Amino acid sequence: MAATATATALSLHPIHLGLGASAEVEPAFSGDLDWYQAYSQRHAGDGAEGRLVSSHSFSQSWAMWEMHPLGSEVVLCTAGSLTLHQQLADGSLHSLTLTPGQYAINPPGVWHTADVDGTASAVFITAGQGTEHRPR
Repeated sequence: MAATATATALSLHPIHLGLGASAEVEPAFSGDLDWYQAYSQRHAGDGAEGRLVSSHSFSQSWAMWEMHPLGSEVVLCTAGSLTLHQQLADGSLHSLTLTPGQYAINPPGVWHTADVDGTASAVFITAGQGTEHRPR
């Protein structure tokens, strides 16, 4: 018998998309790097094929750069606007502004960060294994 569906806020409980087309509700999102480390440990067996689906709202520009070495990341703006900055392999910068309904893809190995003027919200679909961070 299939489990009963429940309404869950993506901003509070991200989703893990795993092997075998599975989907799992994640523990409450704390907002810190420890949460991401625990997520990586829980789903290490899915390797580079696992995806984290999350929703975040921002009132400030990001304080760091991040990079996902093993897969692409989709960034879908759902409210406000955000300017995504990508540092390409040759060191050049590419920037684009996303508004509600628009998305961009951060390719594997591309460092990225974002600026927010006012407030913005976005949904992220991330190949998170091996993610790295560096100060902005």
